[in-house]
Amino acid sequence: MRLFRTPIWLHRVFPNYSWKIATQERVIYLSFDDGPDPEVTPFVLKCLSDYNAKATFFCVGENLEKNIELSENIKREGHQIGNHTYHHLKGWNTVTKSYVDDVRLCQERIGPIGKSPLFRPPYGRIKKSQGRELLELGYHCVMWDILTYDYDKRLDIDHALRRITALTRKGSIVVFHDSQKAKKQLQQLLPSYLEEMTLKGFRFELIPVSHQQ
Repeated sequence: MRLFRTPIWLHRVFPNYSWKIATQERVIYLSFDDGPDPEVTPFVLKCLSDYNAKATFFCVGENLEKNIELSENIKREGHQIGNHTYHHLKGWNTVTKSYVDDVRLCQERIGPIGKSPLFRPPYGRIKKSQGRELLELGYHCVMWDILTYDYDKRLDIDHALRRITALTRKGSIVVFHDSQKAKKQLQQLLPSYLEEMTLKGFRFELIPVSHQQ
């Protein structure tokens, strides 16, 4: 069973992480994980431009290094870049020091493009000790309210679209992926989602650097 919306009990277990943004406005906070990718990210940027939408890209450090010009394009078009570790690490399988060092390495690669304290753990898997240390270092750990499952090649696109459009609410942080794994699903899901939510009167903005849930 796919949980397109994060259960509220997780918000309570990890209250220092951002799951959604407190707002009374019809605003959605789009995010894209795992890029940048030379094929997929330009498609995403074109879709966002078509709807005057802004988004936060949680980038993997080694992908940033391989695609510096593309990373600069993300910033140039008014989007922001967040930290997704350098090697796309699973926090549960990594000792805390190594994990934090990897986050720092990614942050060094982001630096020339424009530093941001926004961080998202790959797979959403992070130990409390890792999260605590990153918070002490000034990072804002951003999770999500809506998970699109665009990385799943078995995804029923029509069903997913119905679910995520129905569940999206004011202040939702929504996760897509600009990766090869998600490419086919994303190409169908993202334009339709942008269209549906625009018709519902929503706009798409950057995740605030400093915010409360």
